[in-house]
Amino acid sequence: MRQRLLFLVLITLCASASFAQYTIRDPNAIPLHGEWRFALDPVDAGERGNWYRDDASLNRWEKVTVPHCFSVDPRFQFYTGTAWYRRTFPFQSTPGKRVILHFDAAYYATSVWVNNRKVGTHEGGYTPFQFDITDFLQAESATGALNTIAVSVNNNTWKTTTIPGAKDNNLPESFPGWLNYGGLIRPVYLTVEPEVYVENVKAEASPDLVKGTATLVLKTRIRNAGKQAITPKLAFRVEQNGKPVVLTWKQPAGSVAAGQTTVLEAETVLKAADVKLWSVDQPTLYDLQVVSATDTVRTHFGIRKVEVRNAQLLLNGQPIKVAGGNRVVDHTGLGSLEPDWLVEKDMRLMKEAGMELHRLTHYTPSETVYDWADRNGMLIISEAGNWQLTPRQMDNDTMRTKFRQQFREMAERDWNHPSVIAYSVGNEYLSEQPAGQRWTKDMIAYARELDPTRLYTFASMRLNTLPKKPEDEASQYCDFISTNTYGNHANILKHIHSLYPDKPIFVSEYGTRADGKEGEAGQVTHIEKFLADIRPLPYVVGASWWSFNDYLSRHDGTNPDGTRPWGLVRGDRSKRLLYKAHQTGMAPVTIEKVSWTTGGEGVHNVTLRITARPDFPAYTLKKYQLKVDKMRLTIPDLQPGQQANLTLPVRGFDKTLTVEVIKPTGFSILTQTIDSTNDTRASN
Repeated sequence: MRQRLLFLVLITLCASASFAQYTIRDPNAIPLHGEWRFALDPVDAGERGNWYRDDASLNRWEKVTVPHCFSVDPRFQFYTGTAWYRRTFPFQSTPGKRVILHFDAAYYATSVWVNNRKVGTHEGGYTPFQFDITDFLQAESATGALNTIAVSVNNNTWKTTTIPGAKDNNLPESFPGWLNYGGLIRPVYLTVEPEVYVENVKAEASPDLVKGTATLVLKTRIRNAGKQAITPKLAFRVEQNGKPVVLTWKQPAGSVAAGQTTVLEAETVLKAADVKLWSVDQPTLYDLQVVSATDTVRTHFGIRKVEVRNAQLLLNGQPIKVAGGNRVVDHTGLGSLEPDWLVEKDMRLMKEAGMELHRLTHYTPSETVYDWADRNGMLIISEAGNWQLTPRQMDNDTMRTKFRQQFREMAERDWNHPSVIAYSVGNEYLSEQPAGQRWTKDMIAYARELDPTRLYTFASMRLNTLPKKPEDEASQYCDFISTNTYGNHANILKHIHSLYPDKPIFVSEYGTRADGKEGEAGQVTHIEKFLADIRPLPYVVGASWWSFNDYLSRHDGTNPDGTRPWGLVRGDRSKRLLYKAHQTGMAPVTIEKVSWTTGGEGVHNVTLRITARPDFPAYTLKKYQLKVDKMRLTIPDLQPGQQANLTLPVRGFDKTLTVEVIKPTGFSILTQTIDSTNDTRASN
C-alpha cells in the first residue's frame, strides 16, 4: 500500500457503492472502476478497425460496470473470443511524476491503448500487471486533459499454447475443468509515483524459537525512472497493534542507475518482548512502512516458522494437522468476480467448516482472499499455471517461459502474506515421465530463487498408480507430498509413505459428488470413511476436499445444466448435508457428556469432557472457549490427546443442552447437543 503526495485528479469514480465492493490495497490509488463501454469482437476486427481510437464511434457499444465478467451475461455465456472495453478520464499529470496503470487481473490475453497508442500486452488471466503510461497521457491543461483508455481482452484459453489451456494430445476433454470467464475481472486503477519509487518490498521475518527473537530482512525494489543515477536513503517503520517497534537497522548503501531497478536489503532483529508469532489461532500481524524520499509504501507481515521434519508439518515448532478445501472462483451470477462481500462469506464459511489448510485452486484468486486469511488465520498453498500440461507442453520453452512469468507475478504479489506457507508448481501432470520430472525439478529451482522462504510441492495424481521407487515420480523434488486421491485412501497413502518416509503427506484433493448414486448422503458417508482411513496415519498432515463450492464447467462429466456438484455448498452458497459433517469431523476437539445431575431449584450440573483430537485434525489448543447459552467458559490449553472436564451449572435445560466451541479468533467451529439421558450428538 502506498501513500503519495496530493495531485490533481478530476475524476469522481467511487460514488456508487458497487464500485467500493472491491478493495484496492493502495489507499491512494485512483480507481478506474465504474462505467465503461463494452463490445464483443468475434471476428477480431477491432484492432484493424481502430476501435481503440478516441474518435472511434461508440454506437452499439454497451454500458457495463468494471470490474466486469462478460461471461455471466446470458447472451455471452458461451462466447469465447475478443471483447473490448473503453472509457475516458480527465487527468492532469504533474512534472517529475510517473503514472502507472494497474490491472489486478484480466482474463486472459490483454492489449492496452492510451490516447490512440498501444501501451503493451499481457498474457495470463489471474495475476496482476501494470504499465507506465506517463508518456502516453495528454499534455497538461488548465482543466485537466481528457484521456482515452481502450482494452481488448481475449478469453480463448482452449489453445495448446495458453496457460491454462488445451492439451495437445487430441483428447475430447482437452480444455480446462473450469470456465474461461472473460473480462476485466478485477480492479483497474492508477497510481502516481515520484521518478524514484518503491516497486515492491519483500519482508522475510524468521523467528528464533529458542531465543524468542526474530530476524527481519527487507528487500526493497527501487525503480529509478529518472535520467541520473541516485543513492536512495530508505527509512523503515514497524508497528504491531498500532504501537511502533523500536529497531536498529543494518542498511548498506546502494545506488540505482538511471532507468534501472535495484533491490536494496536491510536487516534488523526484534527482541523477544516484541515478537508475537503468527498462527492459525493467533494471527498476529505487523504493519510495515518503507519510505524512500517522498515515496511511502505500506504492507504487512507475520512472524512464523513453517518447516517439515520427520514426516510432520511444523508451525512455530509444533506439529499441526488440519483440514482444508479447494475453492473454485465461481459464484452464481458473478462468474469469476470476487467482490469483498463474497470473499468474506466464503472464507468465513470455510473457516467455520474446519477448513484451515488449503490448496485453494489451480490459479491465483483475488488478493483480498489472502488478506482475509492473514487476519483470521489460514494456511494456504498457492498454485500457478500447470493444469495437466502434456509432456510436449512441459518441454516447450515458450510454455516454460509463460509459466515462469505467471509464477513470478503470483509470488511477487503474495510473498508478504504469512498465510501463504507453500507454492505448488502444478496439478495432475504426468509426473512419472521424464518431462514431468524435468518440469518439477526446474520450476521448483526457479521458484526457490524468487522466494526461498516457502515450501514447495505440486499436486500429483500419479502416485495413485503406485510407483515402485521414489525416483519413479517427481515428488522426490518436493518438500512435502501433495496427492489427489479419490478412493482406496489407506492403501495408497501407506504406499506413498513407504516411498517418501520423511515427507509429510497432504491430500490436496479427495471427495465425491452430491449427485452420485447415494446423493448428498453419499458425501457424508464418504468423508466419514475417509477420516476412518487417515486418522491412524500420523504422516497425513492435511486434507483438502474437492471442492468447497459447486462450479460451472464444460469438462467431461459435467451435468447437462453445466454444474459440477462437488461442494459443501452450492453455487449460491446454500449448505449441503456435507457442510455439517465436515465441520463436525474436522473439528480439532470433541465433546462427551460425563454426567448430568439435577440439583435444587431447577439447576443442573452438567460435566463435559473436552478432548483435543490426538489424530486428525490435531494441534495445540489455546484460549478456546465453550459457549453455553449466554455463558462462555475458557477451555484449559490442551495438547493433542489431552482432556479436560468442565462442570456447568445450567438452568432451564431439562433434557437437552446446546454447546459450541469458539476459537480465539471468534469462529464457531463445533456445535453439539448434549442429552440428559443419551449420548452426546451433533446438532443439525
